[in-house]
Amino acid sequence: MSAESSVTARSGVTAKGAAAGEDGLAGRLYWAVADCWTIVLRGLTHYVRQPSNIAWQLGFPIVSVLLFGYVFGSAMSVPGGGDYREFLMPGMFGMTMAMGFMNTAYVVVYESTRGVTDRFRSMPMAPSAVVTGRGVGDLIAACLDLVVLALTALAIGWRSTGGVLATLAAFGLFLLLRFALIWIGVLLGLLVPNEEAAGSLFAVAFPFAMISSAFVAPSLMPGWLGTLAMWNPVSSTVTASRELFGNPAAVGDTWIEQNALLMAVVWPIAITVVFLPLAVRRYQRLSR
Repeated sequence: MSAESSVTARSGVTAKGAAAGEDGLAGRLYWAVADCWTIVLRGLTHYVRQPSNIAWQLGFPIVSVLLFGYVFGSAMSVPGGGDYREFLMPGMFGMTMAMGFMNTAYVVVYESTRGVTDRFRSMPMAPSAVVTGRGVGDLIAACLDLVVLALTALAIGWRSTGGVLATLAAFGLFLLLRFALIWIGVLLGLLVPNEEAAGSLFAVAFPFAMISSAFVAPSLMPGWLGTLAMWNPVSSTVTASRELFGNPAAVGDTWIEQNALLMAVVWPIAITVVFLPLAVRRYQRLSR
């Protein structure tokens, strides 16, 4: 069902729903979820109909695994010992989740500049549906990214020795990070004026993902850079996942590194609490 037909159907039952209490809290919550799911289905339909974008989104992480694992990996070492490719793969998972907000921002600005967002705003739908629908849809796409990366990792010899529950928890932390960063992507997509500006966000995403413990232990970096890397939310997620996977972690003795699992949950919650309301508010304030 398209977004237009769903909203049309909704408008047809408005009068009947009002008599039944649709305008109450339960009714608003129902339509917020229903409208959100309509936007999710629309986004997934566009996703599967654009194979070139799928190839790029899934191909870049795979090429990065081969590049860092086999080209650079022979010259890398892990403090305290251990196989570098086992150290690398949680970092690759984290980097893919961290840089995904660029795709979110690009799609948001693409639809905004082409009038799609204004069309949604003119429909009788929940004000939060476009923003939350984009977030849920991107999270589903992130699950596909992780599946492809995990299969690639298994193919090059990476293994998780932490047990089934610990492994699932580690992947859950990656999705939690991606979920939080989606709202930054949505907000940036609503703020930047055009697609060219959205493409320049790579200059922000790349250092955000790279200045972390994804590829190198912060202890091997210069002091100030290592401190930045330690306090990067990506580092907390990556370090916690390494411990859950049973992979080499190269954890230092700083508080932030010793409490990586705690911060892997705190950082995404804090980011979501700040940026989700900002993204919804920015959407609501767009000029018609």
